[in-house]
Amino acid sequence: MSKETGEIIVLGTGTSHGVPVVGCKCPTCLSEHPRNQRTRSSILVQAPQGNFIIDTTPEMRIQLIRETVDLVHAAVFTHSHADHIYGLDDLRQFGHLLDQDIPLYCEENVAEQLKQAFSYAFVPSENNKRRGAIPRFELKPITTNPLELLGLPLQPIRLMHGKLPIFGYRFANVAYCTDVSEIPPSSWPLLENLDVLIIDALRYREHPTHFNIAQALEVIEKVCPRQAYLTHIAHDIEHEKASESLPENVSLAWDGLRIPFDY
Repeated sequence: MSKETGEIIVLGTGTSHGVPVVGCKCPTCLSEHPRNQRTRSSILVQAPQGNFIIDTTPEMRIQLIRETVDLVHAAVFTHSHADHIYGLDDLRQFGHLLDQDIPLYCEENVAEQLKQAFSYAFVPSENNKRRGAIPRFELKPITTNPLELLGLPLQPIRLMHGKLPIFGYRFANVAYCTDVSEIPPSSWPLLENLDVLIIDALRYREHPTHFNIAQALEVIEKVCPRQAYLTHIAHDIEHEKASESLPENVSLAWDGLRIPFDY
């Protein structure tokens, strides 16, 4: 059977603050280099039957317009921190364009946070019944079991974000692991035989809830992906300078990076 090719669009690579950080005058924040401009971390995956997005950042609308993405058919969430969910309302447009509910795949604790933060989307009031005002969403619970999404097998990967259990995801031979500080023993086999690993690498110094660059490189050395990209990058890291010291098969990701993959 011949292989088909999809594409990952890295929508954002920044931390919860984004880069530049408001009010900061460090060299990275003042840099005019486009790869030092980082919106909040997310990717879009072009699957056989449509596009799905992993996390809905506060800049999601801007990210999608920048990358000329016309449709998003589903969303998948890693966890419920603000920088990963607060663009959800901008998926409203796709429910109307497609004339269908947009499935939101997430764990129960994430679903509860979404329902609190966007209550109008899930419990419409009498004052909010105008067509176009109410997002068309359908919450879809996920566990560690694999599922099929838009014709692409999707495997949740249990990760730890400090003390918070979250999900990374594997599809085909690609894994996306943002906001991670620990990989549980049961998850390591899910990272074998990767063509591409996109992994959290916040900064040079250690952090209680994120891998730093050294820790991310240790993971990469252990799982041996063909190519690895570092994401969720703080303003501590200047793109060109940091890139000089990375191994040959490791790069800093950047907003707008496009990565082909086979399925």
